[in-house]
Amino acid sequence: MSNKTYAGIEDQYSKLDNSKIVLIPVPYDGTSTWQKGADKGPEAFLHASENMELYDIETQTEVYKQGVYLANPVTENTSPESMVDAVHDVTKKYIKKNKFVTIFGGEHSISIGTIRAFNECYDNLTVLQLDAHADLRQEYHGSKCNHACAVYEASQTTNLIQVGIRSMDVIETTVMDTDKTFFAHDMAVDDTWMDSAIDLMTDNVFITIDLDAFDPSIMPSTGTPEPGGLLWYETLEFLKQVFEEKNVVGFDIVELCPNPNEGSSDFLAAKLYYKMLSYKFMHDEADDNFDNNFNESQVGINKFSKFNDEDDN
Repeated sequence: MSNKTYAGIEDQYSKLDNSKIVLIPVPYDGTSTWQKGADKGPEAFLHASENMELYDIETQTEVYKQGVYLANPVTENTSPESMVDAVHDVTKKYIKKNKFVTIFGGEHSISIGTIRAFNECYDNLTVLQLDAHADLRQEYHGSKCNHACAVYEASQTTNLIQVGIRSMDVIETTVMDTDKTFFAHDMAVDDTWMDSAIDLMTDNVFITIDLDAFDPSIMPSTGTPEPGGLLWYETLEFLKQVFEEKNVVGFDIVELCPNPNEGSSDFLAAKLYYKMLSYKFMHDEADDNFDNNFNESQVGINKFSKFNDEDDN
């Protein structure tokens, strides 16, 4: 990564000790099956972020003053499984440092590691997935850590809510909980879907956003675009409501595949990230103490025996 700080912010807002927020880049694209390039997503996102104006009109805040620490990128890529383990370890390390942890991918397989870490640290976790694809395959192309399997584990171990789905394989119907799935074609004619989705959530919510959840008319630069997606303001309305009504414990954004001839997608990703931070901290002063409210008693406990866990000091 050529970027030294997030969005070019001053050093006083970018040091780990002074930052409430941690941003972990994961430039990984090892299992995508159509358009490659998600490994270039974090750098394009960071470059676009440097060109944002950092006053958010809607919330009347400058959230970067809460402090945003740009962590070293996770570059492990010897196998999908080793990448997931590395993402899990780094994510959990920063949760335990009492930070609001955010991750920018990379393809959606990175979320297996991020969700695992948050699930080990927070009780009764809801995973809110905004995505065009169900990503519920137990295994794909010989790996359980493929991007097509991004939320299978979450479907088994957390309260998974899926929003914007409009593409899936028939095998995924055997796993999907349709009572907690909001299909794009239904959302288009249902004015109550936002409230219905929030009503299904527990108090602690982790958000994973695959950028192909957006309609390709506003987000063309993603690996597997699908017509009929979310638009900008409806997405912000929904996310703001989630942040206001629930304890959002962290989030990741994935699947930006930058196109050198089309920069608006990079900028949308940058603005989306900043808006989500603005919603999280809109009522907080920069000098307020931050408590991420994770369950410290659970951190040393291996909640699922198949997961590797260790004490990150």
